[in-house]
Amino acid sequence: MKKYLFIDRDGTLIKEPHDYQVDDLSKVVFEKNVIPALLKLKEAGYTFVMVSNQDGLGTESFPLETFTPSHELVLNTLSSQGIDFEQVLICPHKPEDKCSCRKPNIGMVLPYLADTSWDRENSYFIGDRDTDVQMGLNMGIKSLKLNAPKEKCVFCAKDNSNKPLTYDELKKLGESGSALTLDSFVVTTLNSNNLVNEDNCPALNDSMILDWDSIARMLCQRQRVATVERNTKETQIKVSVNLDKSGCSHFDTGMGFFDHMLDQIATHAGISLDVRVKGDLFVDEHHSIEDTGIALGEALVKALGDKRGIKRFGFVLPMDEVYAKIFSESLDDDGVTVALDISGRPYFKYDFEKALTKDSVGTMPTQMVSHFFGSLSTAMGLTLHMYVSDGNCHHQVEALFKAFGRALRIALSRSGNDLPSSKGKL
Repeated sequence: MKKYLFIDRDGTLIKEPHDYQVDDLSKVVFEKNVIPALLKLKEAGYTFVMVSNQDGLGTESFPLETFTPSHELVLNTLSSQGIDFEQVLICPHKPEDKCSCRKPNIGMVLPYLADTSWDRENSYFIGDRDTDVQMGLNMGIKSLKLNAPKEKCVFCAKDNSNKPLTYDELKKLGESGSALTLDSFVVTTLNSNNLVNEDNCPALNDSMILDWDSIARMLCQRQRVATVERNTKETQIKVSVNLDKSGCSHFDTGMGFFDHMLDQIATHAGISLDVRVKGDLFVDEHHSIEDTGIALGEALVKALGDKRGIKRFGFVLPMDEVYAKIFSESLDDDGVTVALDISGRPYFKYDFEKALTKDSVGTMPTQMVSHFFGSLSTAMGLTLHMYVSDGNCHHQVEALFKAFGRALRIALSRSGNDLPSSKGKL
């Protein structure tokens, strides 16, 4: 899915002059670090759209012949450095014209709002004014306010109960005739539920003012975190993951051995997991283990985002039904082999149920080991091959979970920003 940055021009890409009109070449002065920042953001997979108000453009107060040379200098300079815009959207009206396209109104971006294929969760509106902030909120995306103090630089739309509003909720408000204005929302720094704040955002820790360098660091180093809730008549499950932090895990599934196995995944993958499960254990363990696998798989793939920069493969290279095993002592310790590929193509192959020497370990049926990993691989879009040799059943099952964690650790690790696929999609 495309990630967009909708970017204001004057005061954001270039400095805004005292008379608010860039009508001379001498007035074109780029904001500090804007070009290197945009190049990093382009490499991270963002697509740029310029959105600008130009009061009275084409009228006697602001003729096209004074605007065009300066505007072309901006575009040509950026393009010469590899920075291009998918569209350049300009409203030429004055406030008194009360048009539908002047920011923060959404007339200029209606085609984008009608398109549901792009990634709203990871797209932003960047500008230097409150109208830019409001524009992002009206579009249902987060806003970044350039040159604002760090505690007031990142905004999202919330209702009066302080609940973050999704795009669909914003759309329903608009369709019901509700005005989407600043007065309609609590505008606030994103809290821990949105996972951007002073404590966990590396871009804001050392910068009192949000600048282009901070924006690039923040968006290119997106925290890989996610929370998934799965509620059915049989189970109520909440899974939270942090792929870049270890040692902060908690498990409460009602099954001690299963908690221990999930801890093996977290420990050996070098990630944090918080798994809370209320299931119909009075029936049996099946639903709780299966649905936990589904929720964990969904949380892992959600936290990965666009998967740029990941190493993708763990231990050995599987491709759908073909299993290319690399023989190495490090791969075959304790007679266990796990191969995985974060491929987007779910495929699960295993060869261990006949080797398992008991029907259960603790309260966990050993039949559910394959069912758990099969559910996880389907939900995550994971190609997964697993094998374990004969031995003590507790050790066999634990070895599989440990090896899965170790394989996952390699596949989740990041190296650069490239997408590890010749298809251009994972």
